[in-house]
Amino acid sequence: MRRVRPRPRAVAAAAGVTALVAAAALSPLSGSAAAAPQVKAVPAITGHTLIKGVGSPLTTEQCQAKWKLACYTPLQYRQAYNLNPLYKKGVTGKGRTIVIVDSFGSPTVQHDLDVYSKQFGLPHTKVEVKKWGNVPPWDPKNADMTGWAGETTLDVEMAHAIAPDAKIVLIETAVAETEGVTGLPEMMDAEKWAIDHNIGDVITQSFGATENTFPGFDKGDFSSINNLRYAFKDAAKHKVTVLASSGDGGATDNTADGKGYYKYRVNSWPSSDPLVTSVGGTQLHLNDKGDRIKPESVYNDHGAGGGGQSHVFTRPAFQDSVKNVVGARRGTPDISMAAAVDGGAWVYSSYDPTSVGWDVSGGTSEASPLFSGIIALADQVAGHRVGDIHKALYKLNSLSAHNPFTGIVDVKDGTNNSYAGVTGYTAVKGYDMATGVGTVDAARFVPALARLS
Repeated sequence: MRRVRPRPRAVAAAAGVTALVAAAALSPLSGSAAAAPQVKAVPAITGHTLIKGVGSPLTTEQCQAKWKLACYTPLQYRQAYNLNPLYKKGVTGKGRTIVIVDSFGSPTVQHDLDVYSKQFGLPHTKVEVKKWGNVPPWDPKNADMTGWAGETTLDVEMAHAIAPDAKIVLIETAVAETEGVTGLPEMMDAEKWAIDHNIGDVITQSFGATENTFPGFDKGDFSSINNLRYAFKDAAKHKVTVLASSGDGGATDNTADGKGYYKYRVNSWPSSDPLVTSVGGTQLHLNDKGDRIKPESVYNDHGAGGGGQSHVFTRPAFQDSVKNVVGARRGTPDISMAAAVDGGAWVYSSYDPTSVGWDVSGGTSEASPLFSGIIALADQVAGHRVGDIHKALYKLNSLSAHNPFTGIVDVKDGTNNSYAGVTGYTAVKGYDMATGVGTVDAARFVPALARLS
């Protein structure tokens, strides 16, 4: 999830912020790796001045040997999420459109996606860029712009990795989203316009703001959030699926100044909205082929998967089946995908001329676009938009204990999303506020979701 604000680049990975791991540049002469630098998980929030691109992706084994972390390609994700059986049947997202909304966008997004696709043998896909408002000219020295360009690149490449034949529409807005309402009206206007003009089938949002930072929150007045929900209500009316990253701050999240964390449990919007599917984060443990070497854990390294109770929204009917966990409040996340930095995704970018190449990226900013690809596949199988998936998702979760064909993969290894001194939630059997219902076996989950929707 993304929040871009002018602040020092060396801060810890923030809630809702993509964590990027810099790797050493490959020698242009020998092709071998240069001496490995000290690896730092750095949130892509104010630019990429400290990141040096790798000449080409390394294997997971090489990454672990050189930098003590795992790195994954889209081909490994395909194996891990059991996507290949769907692809063999022609279920690739063809005929469906994923809408991505980011401030400012990236001037090199098409080129970068082309390089990414060629590297991994993925089909070419044209990114249709639509500008909302007076988007300022690209300035590679503007930290806000380069931060959002990193988010844009990640969003586009992850969506394409899962749904290789889906159309991608990138909507660039002119105001950077921060904490509170700043930037969100423009984003919601852009989304409503996209919905009303039948632009796409699923919208992925890798941004959010802590509920507590919205005007009026401390007085119990939630109108500043409620007044922004018009796009989501419109999406429900038109059966467009809306997703949002759950955040990277575990059970806490950023304070209004963006420099620290609340000392108690909080949540963030739009992830907490009952009209939005909240996508949390897991840590995959894979070999070079993409096979799991052990079950998934909760994302909790240089950030942690966001989750917990909303202080704005009461428990929606679709969560009645998990009321023993969420209580009287809306609980997040609903479901989770890969987000850990140790097990991050290779991403190619060239928007920053001082740092062209491959980086390893993590955070729930990765998870939401990954899941948007899953939704595009389900739309194709269903032959129509699956729309708001909550009812179907929690139905599948209720069935999953006795029916492996739901495609729900429970995350229950006992890890947690405690972060920044705030005790979080533990991944246990069934629904929990660390990973939601868990993650997916796509070959089973996609057709099951299509049937129930």
